[in-house]
Amino acid sequence: MQSKILTSHGMKANKLINSWVAFVVACVQLLSNNGRIAFVIPAEVLQVAYAEDLRLYLANSLAKITLITFEQLVFPGIEQEVVVFIGEKGSKEKGIRIIEMANLDDLERLDLNQNGFQKIQHVKEKWTKYFVTADEMSLIQELREDKRFAEFSEYGLINVGITTGNNSYFSVTEATTKEYELESVTLPLIGRSSHAHGIYFTSDDWEINKAAGKRARLISFPETPYENYPSAHKKYIELGEKTGKHEGYKCSIRDRWYIVPSVWVPDAFFLRRNNLYPKFVLNCCGAVSTDTMHRMKFNPGINPENILLAYYNSISFAFTEICGRSYGGGVLEILPGEMGNILLPRIEHIDPILRTSILEEIDTIIRNNENIETALDLVDQEILVNQLKIESDICKSFRSIWKKLQKRRLGRS
Repeated sequence: MQSKILTSHGMKANKLINSWVAFVVACVQLLSNNGRIAFVIPAEVLQVAYAEDLRLYLANSLAKITLITFEQLVFPGIEQEVVVFIGEKGSKEKGIRIIEMANLDDLERLDLNQNGFQKIQHVKEKWTKYFVTADEMSLIQELREDKRFAEFSEYGLINVGITTGNNSYFSVTEATTKEYELESVTLPLIGRSSHAHGIYFTSDDWEINKAAGKRARLISFPETPYENYPSAHKKYIELGEKTGKHEGYKCSIRDRWYIVPSVWVPDAFFLRRNNLYPKFVLNCCGAVSTDTMHRMKFNPGINPENILLAYYNSISFAFTEICGRSYGGGVLEILPGEMGNILLPRIEHIDPILRTSILEEIDTIIRNNENIETALDLVDQEILVNQLKIESDICKSFRSIWKKLQKRRLGRS
């Protein structure tokens, strides 16, 4: 029945779609020409991919959409963010508005007219973008069309990190490496945010991680016949089988469960799940990453340091929040396609001495855990304003957008 409801309205049906999606569609269909409907539904409607068709359907079917969100989780003991969705039909489209509440108590003082409607775009894009004002939305649209900017995806291939099937087994410490003589079949690994100390991942960083006992190596067993493996490697594989590592789904569907596919060395890494902001890091020591990081291979002719410098500014940080998705706990998650949609300033001609100077300062700020806004101030002025002639007020507006969306996300931690 659920699939029939969705497909009858031109929507795709798949196993990822929760039953509430079809229920909302069916109820909206039953509305009279001037009918109104309200639901308490998961806040996933704002951003998840499986609700793309629903967002488009609602935008096309309703004259007014009101979303009431809450800074705090409103159902004790349930780690599920919800929104109050109010939909109204009518002859004249008004658009969409978002009203933010601290908690349920604020509903007693709710004024539905406190926020005006914004023009809704009839697309499948996330609705989180409507947390900004109409003027800010107009500015965002202007920059999407500004030839001084390009999407991240224009500069190379963006892919998920290596899917090992069991990171704790395939990511190993120096102690495990020595015990099973694995050095010849391992690659340097940047496993998580704490492994990335600055905007460059260097051999020195890797040595620090190894010395600290971190899982700093990724096992990549060769395709050679098993009987030719050294006995120590066979012992490690046998250990995995004794402890059931080979029974996990990703491992179990491989011809040889212990051989990890799609192992290649990227040019850069981008953290998948983030707190204050994502780190974009150049790979300077032939490292690989698990699926906690995205990996990027630049197109021929691209200067990696130009792209590195292009990311650390207020506009790109704002687009990171716009393109990513917020989950409970204040986490910002960004998928490869979403990373690809982040806008970067085009840096094509820059004095190499200036570039090196700015990048060294950014690297120092991040390594010393200083305020990242110091780095953004520097790049905004030197690159966006001085080099690309972007108005400083635009930089300030995007800093405000970034801080507003970041604050809203972190408020749920």
